Amino acid sequence: MGLDDALIFTRVVECHSFTQAAEGLGMQKSTVSRRIALLEERLGVRLINRTTRKLRLTEVGQAYYERCRQIMLDFAEAEQAVMQLQLAPAGLLRITAPIEFGQLFLGRVLGDFMRQYPQITAEVELTSRRVDPVEEGVDIAILVGQPQDSTLIARKVYETSRRLYASPDYLARHGTPQTVAELAGHRAVVLPNDSTRYWPLEGEHIACQGVLSCNNITFAREVAMAGAGIAGLPIMICEAAVQAGQLVALLPEARLPAGELYAVYPSRRFQAMKVKTFLDFLIRSLPLSAGRLLEPPLAGLLTSPP
Repeated sequence: MGLDDALIFTRVVECHSFTQAAEGLGMQKSTVSRRIALLEERLGVRLINRTTRKLRLTEVGQAYYERCRQIMLDFAEAEQAVMQLQLAPAGLLRITAPIEFGQLFLGRVLGDFMRQYPQITAEVELTSRRVDPVEEGVDIAILVGQPQDSTLIARKVYETSRRLYASPDYLARHGTPQTVAELAGHRAVVLPNDSTRYWPLEGEHIACQGVLSCNNITFAREVAMAGAGIAGLPIMICEAAVQAGQLVALLPEARLPAGELYAVYPSRRFQAMKVKTFLDFLIRSLPLSAGRLLEPPLAGLLTSPP
């Protein structure tokens, strides 16, 4: 009876309603109310202050709810762990990813995964906006940079170095900086998390003239190739342009923050088999885990986010 009462109490708190909790539990509202009253009597405390319009937990009620909720989570996790021992990955897998990463890399990986696990279906959104997996019900969000939300699990899958680049035309018009200090005042193509006032250099504080800001690496590279300014870009996405004479690599001693790619998901708790299996598959498919060099298209996606 104690565990049953704890479950009823937890449902009432989470539903903010005796009526909705009763419906979800398949019980009469009067039964739910009586069970909560008996629970309070047995414990000798008031757990919930009731009015005609709302429920409010007492301080003791809040503490009791937190412990009860943890018990329910542990119980559900135990059941799920047993069931998943018998299950292969199946069901709908919801993923979000940066546009270019999705087009150039994720599609192939996901296609291989779905071929191996035919019971998987997928829903993918390619977007440049910042996605909250919890708010949007996403299983896995591929994000550039580690999220600020400490409740999310972030698994780093790759990092790449950046370097400063400019077109020969820009350098002919504005001069080629020979030292880091000579960057002062140069025109900058600004990426997410880069300041519009200072160059994104580690250990340096040198002013720049931010003339263009964008959240797309390929676009930033094209703008730099057209002569708009100097851009701090991932090395591998620029190698072909450097070899073709369209970009010039500047100041090898300049240290820019590395770009990092993360797979982000709400929690390791209750992680569905489809999510765990795809995460492992994704990590194995990425060059970081395999120890291979990164393909140029993928490298261009990795810069620090807002």
